[in-house]
Amino acid sequence: MQDEKKMPANLTGRIAAGPHTSLDEDILTPQFHYDLAYLLPWYIQIEKVLLLEYRRMDLLNLEEALSIGTILNSIRRDTLQPKREENMSDIAFAIERQVEQSLSHLPGAWHVDRSRNDFQACAQLLSGREQLLAIIDQMVSFAWAVHRRASAMTEMIMPGYTHYQAAQVISPGFYLTALIEEMLASTTALLNIYDGLNTCPLGAGAMAGQQLPWDRVRMASLLGFDRPQRHALVSVASRDWRTRIAAELSTIGATLSRFITDLIAWGSGPYAFISLPDEFSGISSAMPQKKNFPVLERLRARTAHLTAYYQDFIMGQRNTSYTNLVEVSKEAGSQLSSMFTTMASLLRIFTLVIDQMEFQSETMRHACTQEYFGGFALANHLTLQAGISTRQGQVAAGKYIVQAIQQGFTPGQGSAHLLHAICQAQGYSADIAYHTLQELFDPEHNLQEKHTSGSTGTQAVEQMLREQTNDLQHVQTVRQSKQFQIEQALREIDRQLSGEKEVEDL
Repeated sequence: MQDEKKMPANLTGRIAAGPHTSLDEDILTPQFHYDLAYLLPWYIQIEKVLLLEYRRMDLLNLEEALSIGTILNSIRRDTLQPKREENMSDIAFAIERQVEQSLSHLPGAWHVDRSRNDFQACAQLLSGREQLLAIIDQMVSFAWAVHRRASAMTEMIMPGYTHYQAAQVISPGFYLTALIEEMLASTTALLNIYDGLNTCPLGAGAMAGQQLPWDRVRMASLLGFDRPQRHALVSVASRDWRTRIAAELSTIGATLSRFITDLIAWGSGPYAFISLPDEFSGISSAMPQKKNFPVLERLRARTAHLTAYYQDFIMGQRNTSYTNLVEVSKEAGSQLSSMFTTMASLLRIFTLVIDQMEFQSETMRHACTQEYFGGFALANHLTLQAGISTRQGQVAAGKYIVQAIQQGFTPGQGSAHLLHAICQAQGYSADIAYHTLQELFDPEHNLQEKHTSGSTGTQAVEQMLREQTNDLQHVQTVRQSKQFQIEQALREIDRQLSGEKEVEDL
């Protein structure tokens, strides 16, 4: 127990003991390893920016700045260890100690007017920003995969459903362009969230700002931010950027689950509209006749995790004081990288499923021929060509379908005589030729006879695909420009720290 009370090495005069071993093992060391995995590169970049500021403010000379910069550049994940008696198993203290131990003389002004609060807030934001851009990139790649499949199936017919009942003829291309639209909406929303969160917390200090004249605009620019966060308290108290990202991923996750639900149904025996190769299929241990698609169930289940992460972030923050808190800054965001990992995995596997999935054109076409999908077209025809009022046209079309089914007619056969008799009984004359009636119930005719933009007609879907091509390219361009801004900023940090120019010229 004597070791429990060993004083942290030169870190504080306030307490006389290092962290308890249980606290260290259960909380501090796991946090240290999390920070090593996701935050260390950003902690180093922040340290280098602050080092440049010390040089600008003449608190360090060029030689001192270059020496510390060299040490910072040498720090790797395997060079830092959680040591409760030396660094309190805190990564910020570990970096500080490594620099201190690597110098024969540590400049007294290094780390003056500093707080871990804005330091940690900034590193967390930089890491989250990086992971957000990576997810947007994967979402766009997924959308392109869907786009490729949709483009090849604009004329293939399949049943469309409303209220779980066969409703109208559509195409797989039409259906998949809806998925692309949703992905475009989500990536656009995430880019907007990125623009909102891309403000730098450095300079907030503990919560109320700092004493030295730190150039917050310069620091923000060097880290690839658009601007500083203008309020010091917001800088260290708020982690809303996490919940905003999680909310959007939860939303698109729920939407993806709906598309996956359709695929699960379409892959089942009663439909058999889609199939997957054996590599993406499963078997029953008891029923050898079955070929299952559990990958779809896995994907749908993973969308639920996204909502759980959102709830975790929200519950970790609600009813907490609006200031810097470990509860909010660390515990409430402990699953952030898990959320991004889950979303990345979902997108990778779903992309493979989209690439490998085959639509069974003959099965879908046969299903279309068994349903009276032309009922709506018939009602319109009765109004527009025979002069029957709209509601009475709907009534006549409905009666015709009921009696045709009762008399054993298929949609493709039809009976002009039966239709004429029904209309005559309602007091209307509707002399529709047999070939016209057949055309009204022909699935291909129903696919192409939708003329509005955004409809299932081949031309409309192809126009949609062209517009989506432009939109996806735009999202890619915007995303790449943001990535370039970050990379260019980080190169500038190293250029300035290399001693190429004196700070006065920078």
